[in-house]
Amino acid sequence: MKNIKKPIKFIGVIIILLIIVLVRPTWTQPIKGNNSISTLEQVELNGNSNEIMIRGKNKDNPVILFVHGGPGTSEIPYADKYQDVLESKFTVVNYDQRASGKSYHFFDDYSNLSPDLLVEDLLAVTDYVTKRLGKEKVILIGHSYGTYIGMQAANKAPEKYEAYVGIGQMSNIKESEIDNLNYTIEQAKNAGNRDDVIYLQGLTENIKNGEMFTPRNYVIKYGGATRLIDNPDGDNIGMLLSSEYNLLDIIRYNCGLTFSQNTLLKDLTENPLPTIVTKLELPVYFIMGKYDYMTSSSAAIKYFDMIEADKKEFISFEESAHYPQFEEEEKFYEWMYGTFIK
Repeated sequence: MKNIKKPIKFIGVIIILLIIVLVRPTWTQPIKGNNSISTLEQVELNGNSNEIMIRGKNKDNPVILFVHGGPGTSEIPYADKYQDVLESKFTVVNYDQRASGKSYHFFDDYSNLSPDLLVEDLLAVTDYVTKRLGKEKVILIGHSYGTYIGMQAANKAPEKYEAYVGIGQMSNIKESEIDNLNYTIEQAKNAGNRDDVIYLQGLTENIKNGEMFTPRNYVIKYGGATRLIDNPDGDNIGMLLSSEYNLLDIIRYNCGLTFSQNTLLKDLTENPLPTIVTKLELPVYFIMGKYDYMTSSSAAIKYFDMIEADKKEFISFEESAHYPQFEEEEKFYEWMYGTFIK
């Protein structure tokens, strides 16, 4: 009997530990200061429960609202790792989009998920944030797929935003994906990886026809996603080690990622941004990493040239790829400070 009890006790301990990891409380790290803010909260907006993280040293500072990419790749689990300098002069807001990350709820009906709905959600989040922080406007920053949502929101309600900033800006998707594929093939050739070259070349027609995207695992492998940091998206271990996500949230993240991508990616090729938004009634900035082959800089420049705006600027970050705001965070902070504060 004694020999049986020991394994049972061991299994019991393991189960208890798994439950603790699964549902442990989550929070965002505190920021010192009498007027600081560091909060992680669920808020009911536009008929959906949204996870919102707000961080900053002084609530009176200008507010940045980040729209994450993917679709479905929340940035809350790692955002504060890269934005500590930014938080000294700005209040930074990140939120998990509907059906993404902590905003994915297992028993909710997402059959109506669409880019239009995500745009409406973003406008609702904007209204909540401006009221919560006592601001008339916020600086809207979209990253990757977040530019697809963010740019449409800026077009629909420019009065809500001080400016629109697109990082890893989406454009003509077919053109961008051809650039991404050609880059990946060239890098595979340079590395002498013949099997990769043959496989990627075999995808050319499908990608040209808009039937698929350049496989992101190959883009990542050949440096088209990050150059100066490890690719932060989908790092389950990193998410688990963050204070903002527990194991249940990671399960939410992965379920939401699969659903969101299966549901939303087709809109990018069927309705690319250049067919939706060509004029913005607010300042427009595109920030692109020189080595970005998740969203091609070359295609982004062509789209930038199409846009009508009283003020617009294209900024290239020479050392980074798809995450210049993280890969060159000091340079990004200096640009933000010089543009919106100094």
